[in-house]
Amino acid sequence: MPPVYCVKWYRLTPQEAGNNIYRTLKHLLLALTYGLLGSVIVIVGAYVYMQENRPDLKVWHRADLDAEFHAGLAGEINDIDGYLQLEEKLFEQLDQQVYAQIDATDRRQINRYASGSLTDPGSYPQNWNRTFVLAHDEPVAGAVLLHGLSDSPYSLRALGQQLHDRQFEVIGLRLPGHGTAPAGLDNVSWHDFTAAVRIAVTSMRARLGPDRPLYLVGYSNGAALAVDYSLAVLEGEDLPPADGLVLLSPAIEAPGVAAYAIWQARFSRLSGLEKLGWTDIQPEFDPYKYNSFTVNAGVQIYQLTQNIARRMQRLSGVRGVKSFPKTLAFQSVVDATIKPSALVDALFMKLAPGGHELVLFDVNRHTDAEPLLRADPEILTDNLLGQSSLPFTLTLVTNASLDSDRVVAWTKPAGARAAYEEDIDLAWPGGLFSLSHVAIPFPPDDPVYGGVPQAGSGEAGISLGSITIRGERNLLQIPDNYFLRLRYNPFFAYLSARVLVFLKL
Repeated sequence: MPPVYCVKWYRLTPQEAGNNIYRTLKHLLLALTYGLLGSVIVIVGAYVYMQENRPDLKVWHRADLDAEFHAGLAGEINDIDGYLQLEEKLFEQLDQQVYAQIDATDRRQINRYASGSLTDPGSYPQNWNRTFVLAHDEPVAGAVLLHGLSDSPYSLRALGQQLHDRQFEVIGLRLPGHGTAPAGLDNVSWHDFTAAVRIAVTSMRARLGPDRPLYLVGYSNGAALAVDYSLAVLEGEDLPPADGLVLLSPAIEAPGVAAYAIWQARFSRLSGLEKLGWTDIQPEFDPYKYNSFTVNAGVQIYQLTQNIARRMQRLSGVRGVKSFPKTLAFQSVVDATIKPSALVDALFMKLAPGGHELVLFDVNRHTDAEPLLRADPEILTDNLLGQSSLPFTLTLVTNASLDSDRVVAWTKPAGARAAYEEDIDLAWPGGLFSLSHVAIPFPPDDPVYGGVPQAGSGEAGISLGSITIRGERNLLQIPDNYFLRLRYNPFFAYLSARVLVFLKL
């Protein structure tokens, strides 16, 4: 007789069914969580491995220059003379901790930290990494110059000297963490920047007296600092106001991804993970700009621009922020660091009408490179010029025609419906298809970054902007892509003329 199988059927209660579903979902959720966690660990581990496989950190990446100014010293140091005295100690420390400590293998002709090399700024007639003061017995006005992130006062030297020639008192401020070693940007805070700016501006006002105009000239991060300072004045801080701002490649809005970089910076404090604190570890061949870049520096500019956005929000009325200093800004339409649309949306469209001006430099429309562009900036410029009216004056420097290198300036005054054309007697040099974020403040004959350096200037041992090299890749001590980015502004004469008119000179 074949075996008999008996199956007993059970009817589950709603509570039992619910418990079964709960246990199943719990197991699935745990499995997904562990899988996701495992994937994150693998990804993070791979990222850390790649970061730590980069070039070794050098003495200039590790130096602890504790003679640097910081916001906590603002009570002790309250004028530019005190700032300069502390800066002198800082550069003595730089000599002791970096220049005197580099390895023999790093004593090369293009290492800025090799004493006597072609790029050693200490071997030039003047070290423009330091704060400079260009004084006048009877100044007509004053200007405080604020350089960009990882830059130095050199970046605004040309414009500062032009203003000084026209009887301006000028302070070219070296911001904390800059002009020394890249390690200086590893611990610096944007509050240190703003505290230093306040010292420079209050010192300038004291030098000028109450009646002479005072202007702020900012490049990149320095432009953001000038804007933040002016917003602080509007919010009621007891500070001398600026009579006007000149902004070059303004870093008004930073990428949102920088908000998460703070965690990478924190992990880099762990022993053995120091390289995580650097987005770039590069040879230091530039006498006036760091090539290596810290994660912390990106975090600080993000926090600064967020502070600007919050201030703008608090101060904005129906027609925008009122009583903001008259502002003139210059930017390339293909700025890879800060989008021109961000400058328009985050600053100019938020300001109440008040004589503000924006100058945009277009790409070269008469070049074989135009079809190679990933996106045409013409969408932005056409949109701006096509609006019925703008609360600021807009100028576009662009080709006179598609078959000409000659450029003209199309200007649309604030509130106007149409733009007018002006011949500015300038043209694109051969081989250039656009400007860049870093090119705006430098004239074509700049000794370091110019395309046609001024002969016999004695300002530098090497001209980085005029080097044109063709050959095999990865043979040079300098990264190949360095030579692609334009380092000078072929339209600097137009820029400086606009600045002088803006300042009523």
